[in-house]
Amino acid sequence: MSDATPNILWLDDPQANSNPCLGGKFSSLATSIAAGYAVPPGFGITTHAFRSFVKAAGLDDEIRRVRKIATEIEPAKLKGETSGLIERIMNAPMPDELRNDISRAYSKLEERTGVIDVPVAVRSSGESEDLAGASFAGQYETFLWISDIEHVLRYTRECWAGMFSDTVLTYRHDDQQVAALSDFAICVGIQQMVQARSAGVMFTLDPITGDRSKIVIESCWGLGEGVVKGDVTPTQFKVDKVTLQVLKRSPHTQTHEYRFDAETGEVGFCEVEADRQDAICLPDETVIELAKFAKQVEKDRGAPQDIEWAVDDALRMQVLQVRPETVWSSKPVQPITRVKSPVDYVLKRMTGGQSLVESGRK
Repeated sequence: MSDATPNILWLDDPQANSNPCLGGKFSSLATSIAAGYAVPPGFGITTHAFRSFVKAAGLDDEIRRVRKIATEIEPAKLKGETSGLIERIMNAPMPDELRNDISRAYSKLEERTGVIDVPVAVRSSGESEDLAGASFAGQYETFLWISDIEHVLRYTRECWAGMFSDTVLTYRHDDQQVAALSDFAICVGIQQMVQARSAGVMFTLDPITGDRSKIVIESCWGLGEGVVKGDVTPTQFKVDKVTLQVLKRSPHTQTHEYRFDAETGEVGFCEVEADRQDAICLPDETVIELAKFAKQVEKDRGAPQDIEWAVDDALRMQVLQVRPETVWSSKPVQPITRVKSPVDYVLKRMTGGQSLVESGRK
């Protein structure tokens, strides 16, 4: 197999940095590792691997048919047209070479982490995902706390099949250039789970007003799924981007959190202990450290960013996702004051809020 088109590519491999075969989400994480950010270890089952599976299973014609018909029929009827394809993806034999490559990589991750049956997140990473103009946020599948190789293989197939869900096939891009790309292959990221004390998202601008002088952090107890899915009202912190002063805290009572449930062996939406329900889930010192990091990411990436993060019990931060902010970043930056020059600004203040031209008219 050519080194240029591997089935497996580790996030910390020099080839991984911005490599399209990892899809948008995972290539961005590889770039984050190259920049020195703290990212949980993992590897991508590349878009090349997906294409190899599709070819070996003889699914090319059916995929083309499904993609074509998705643009022609009502969304409500789409599930009936895709069910056969999804069933074949879930059950078609996987090429021995690919299966062995995934198995060896998972074993290597066990060695690197020192954990047998290391719990991982199995994450979809589409080719167009997280490009500026098409975030695909919430469209693709992610499975948390997956252990042992057989489950990793199963949920890899689930991510592949997720490309042909009603939600993804009927997704419409605002950016026509991105829409033309679509996602014709997908990477599946396998990444060690973070034992999250708390987690969430942060924006290097105010997502409500677009104010680029602020950093907004949304946090919850447990895994960040609570914030991402909207099942939890997060505690919000607003930080001045220049002074790094915490300007505002908006705490919320949190009665439930996403965490690993040992009784069921999977992630559950579990009750938060009474003494934590009204407690703020991040100390100010950690809020400021998160804000410093967000500011650095924006500087490195050259544009406002949307960052998913988690901290463990020792309050050590891990980066889970970095993507361009797609709502306000596409809009022109508005000036703080609408005056023609500093002189006009001073004269406006002297004339009670009127410009020099306006005061002269009276």
